[in-house]
Amino acid sequence: MPSRLAIILLIFTLVGCSTETLYRAPDVSAETLAAQYKLGAGDQVRVTVFNQNNLSGEFAIDGAGVIAIPLLGPIKAGGHTLRELELAITTALTQGGYLVKPSVAVQVIQFRPYYILGEVSQPGAYPYTASLTVRNAVAAARGYTYRANTRRVYIQRGGEQIERLYELTPSTAVLPGDTVRIPERLF
Repeated sequence: MPSRLAIILLIFTLVGCSTETLYRAPDVSAETLAAQYKLGAGDQVRVTVFNQNNLSGEFAIDGAGVIAIPLLGPIKAGGHTLRELELAITTALTQGGYLVKPSVAVQVIQFRPYYILGEVSQPGAYPYTASLTVRNAVAAARGYTYRANTRRVYIQRGGEQIERLYELTPSTAVLPGDTVRIPERLF
């Protein structure tokens, strides 16, 4: 029969030999995140074509990542930044012969939701707000359960297939479309 000390050492060895990589979330400003943000299904954008009210409006990006603009028809928006979408609309208006030098502005009016699950009191989908952190997301989900690991978090970024383990810091960011999973602590 193995001794208690041997069992305890075995447990600590197994816990210390985790093969998962622990990532540290980069400290990035809200402006940088906004410039790098890739649009996706569920986002709503406002397109403004200067002096062209019939071409301007609010559009929802559908499941295929497309918006339908009058005269232009479907325009691919998913996977593009705001500036890339502005350029695509400007090009379509110019090449279609509709306008000579269009001035186009695109802004997000509603981001797609983020999802939180695991060891929180109320898992589910929540509306995204600017500069959202994991701690804010946990607060929106009515806090941690008593079993929650408050030092680590799993995040699957919107559009990615991989869930990554992050060190939970006050600045660990949540982006629109992310799935946040609060793991259970071992002891």
